[in-house]
Amino acid sequence: MATQTATAATLRLQSASPSFTVNDLEKSREFYCDVLGFQEGQRWERDGKLLGFELSAGDVVFMIGQDDFKKGRNRAKGEGFRIYCSTSRKVDEIAKEITARGGKLDEGPKDEEWGRHFSVTDPDGFKITIANEKKTK
Repeated sequence: MATQTATAATLRLQSASPSFTVNDLEKSREFYCDVLGFQEGQRWERDGKLLGFELSAGDVVFMIGQDDFKKGRNRAKGEGFRIYCSTSRKVDEIAKEITARGGKLDEGPKDEEWGRHFSVTDPDGFKITIANEKKTK
């Protein structure tokens, strides 16, 4: 009976949208839009000051917010954190586009048993892996 209850209560998500707190909104916008190819969406402002914005790439949305530095200006960001993104586009093509726009890859593109991927790091140290996952039969 406990197994049935646990199964019935299992969390089932359909999407996720990470939210990053960054040191410099413009630097992050340039990286995500001009280098990676995200599209800027809704912007959040208060009293005429930009507080953050959303970025989209296909069905994926990232939210970027300006750090208010209440926890200190030298607070580490991005440590122990990685976002895995899957795409139907060939990762080699995307990686080439990113490097042509001045981006630097951390690694790849390379093959793993689960698929082909490459990785980048944003200006605040958040790690992103973009992959073509192998189809399972």
